[in-house]
Parts: sequence; C-alpha cells; structure tokens
Amino acid sequence: MVNIVLVEPKIAPNTGTIGRLCVNMGASLHLIEPLGFVIEDKRLKRAGLDYWHKLNPTIWPSLDAFMKEHGNKRMWLATTKTDRPYFEVEFKPGDFLLFGSETTGLPKELLDANKEKCITIPQTPEGRSLNISISVGIIAYEAVRQNFETFKGLM
Repeated sequence: MVNIVLVEPKIAPNTGTIGRLCVNMGASLHLIEPLGFVIEDKRLKRAGLDYWHKLNPTIWPSLDAFMKEHGNKRMWLATTKTDRPYFEVEFKPGDFLLFGSETTGLPKELLDANKEKCITIPQTPEGRSLNISISVGIIAYEAVRQNFETFKGLM
C-alpha cells in the first residue's frame, strides 16, 4: 500500500505499534539507524503483539543510504514545521511517508530541501506534537482512504 519510514526512532513501543499498523494495512516499514533500541527489545515485540514476525522491516544504516535508494520516489515528510495539511495531498500506492525521531523530528536539512513534500497534522496552539504512532496512523490511513480500491485488493 505505502511505505512507512521511521528516521532514527527512539522508543521501542512506538515502533512496535507502528509495525502492527503496517501489517494490518499492508504497508512496508523502513527503519533508519541509529535506533534507540535493539530489534530484539521485548517492549517492541509486546507493542507489536504477534504481528512482528509478519513484518520483516527494512533497516537502513543511515538516511543517506535510504535516500540514495529511494530519494527519487514519491515521498511525503511529516513535520510540525509546515502549514500544508496532510489531507490536501493526493497519496498514491507505493508512496513513502517519512516520520522523524520522537525527540527531534526529521532533519532540518531534509525538510529545507523538500519543502514541497512537507505535510502536517493540524493541531491547536496548546499542542506541541502528537505521538508518532498516532501520527503515522492518521496519515497512513488517509492514504488508504484515498486508495481504498487498491487496499481492498490486499484484504
């Protein structure tokens, strides 16, 4: 369906939850090192329940390595540093949805070089940011909604 890319994720349970989401929606998961945990972390597996063995995430040694392979493909960068709401984007099957670390977000250089690909989830001024697993779910399922005929073929 889509590719979920976590750039330097720090919290194992968040990644486990996102992995579970990926299995349920037919998405591929890409993890970009360094990770803040080891893949064998029991908190990762607990959050991913019995889905983790079905996932087979691709682990990249760096953002540069990932971008060398996929930088020319359709991708969207989730950030609080833009005004463009995610629901104004036309998602297509195979798109890459990039999410940054829970503590720092996506690198500024990446955002600056790809302003036209930056999207955000609208929030009130009282909020700073959403949990990454919630953010991934919101944006990824908008991609499913827009491409439901393709998604039905995965069911």
